[in-house]
Amino acid sequence: MKEKIHPVYQRAKIVCICGAQFEIGSTRKEMRVDICSKCHPFYTGMQRTVETHGRADKFRRKYGIEK
Repeated sequence: MKEKIHPVYQRAKIVCICGAQFEIGSTRKEMRVDICSKCHPFYTGMQRTVETHGRADKFRRKYGIEK
């Protein structure tokens, strides 16, 4: 590998909208995610609707789609 062209690999803090926080290795210092293993229906076994910041409602209004 060439020297001095690779980004710095460090510990990154991951924050989910459900409130869960954990650390991984990454080239970024902090990341925010919409869904994680603690709130994903596949891992929890519970079905739950997750809408972040009303994106689905905004899409429905934009295109005139009713629920």
